[in-house]
Amino acid sequence: MAHLFEPLKLRGIVLSSRIGIPPMCQYSAHDGMATDWHFVHYGSRAVGGAALMIVEATAVTPEGRISLGDMGIWDDRHIEPLSRIARFAQQQGCVAAIQLAHAGRKASVGLGWQAQSTLSEADGGWKTVAPSPVAFGPGYAVPGELDTAAIPGVIANFAAGARRACEAGFQTAEIHAAHGYLLHQFLSPLSNQRKDAYGGSFENRTRLVREVVEAVRAEWPERLPLMIRLSATDWVDGGWNADETVELCRILKGLGVDLVDVSSAGLVPTAKIPAGPGFQTEFAARVRHEAGIATAAVGLITSPAQADHIIRSGQADIVLLGREILRNPYWPLAAAQALGQEATWPHQYLRAAPPGSKGR
Repeated sequence: MAHLFEPLKLRGIVLSSRIGIPPMCQYSAHDGMATDWHFVHYGSRAVGGAALMIVEATAVTPEGRISLGDMGIWDDRHIEPLSRIARFAQQQGCVAAIQLAHAGRKASVGLGWQAQSTLSEADGGWKTVAPSPVAFGPGYAVPGELDTAAIPGVIANFAAGARRACEAGFQTAEIHAAHGYLLHQFLSPLSNQRKDAYGGSFENRTRLVREVVEAVRAEWPERLPLMIRLSATDWVDGGWNADETVELCRILKGLGVDLVDVSSAGLVPTAKIPAGPGFQTEFAARVRHEAGIATAAVGLITSPAQADHIIRSGQADIVLLGREILRNPYWPLAAAQALGQEATWPHQYLRAAPPGSKGR
């Protein structure tokens, strides 16, 4: 079996290990523009030795932002600061990816460390859209139902975001269809109460995700892999579930998706989530084995031994470490030492590396 420091090939790229960084919003952009904070934040983690780094949820429209601090990719002027991040990551041997996102009914709220409720117009808020006029929860505005005539525009915005991401130099794109944001809202019967071609049956509820994937894949170079993030379950009876996730992933594989980033929850605030070390890896394993597609495992993965076990036992093809990488950007270098594996170090840091380490 593969181990944590074995390379992973996805189409025309090769990841140097099975260690990646999931998208984590920094809420530090200005009018969608990446700032010095983003460059330093992502640059330090690329230096730290991760093989894959997925840049945070980047909105394909201004209204698709979670907050005023979200990064955007709806305008060509967003390309240059993003390209700086992608270019530096690749200089460090880290594959830079970007997450294309639309928040739907969970848009127009405060920054991540502020109160999570819909902003007033006076505070810079805007009207939100969703598959149905059902609010996310207390303090959130009732969204407008996304008109059927407006859906092609949403699909085109995702495709245009992919084009800009490619121009910025990202080697992978991830479509955000998890955590209760717009595409996930269409998947779940709890948020999607439509009676048209985009609601009701499994085929109809998955239609928008499939159409976005097809549009992005058509825009994304054939040699580069495409990923999608899915919430495997809403953790609520009657919601989106793991069986549907597996079925959808079988379809998405045929549409050109190369890896599924398997998370869970986010659709309703009342879900009871049995969070614990590796609590979502079982879903990654199911998708990997039953849908026959590569997966990423995420969720309270903290130790090198735990991460290595997930790979060696075939539960996933790559592990994504979020909070642990926030705490320690150099976790991959420490993990290599703990597991007795080789890892390259920046030439500038070689004096602190284990004897015999190679520079990059």
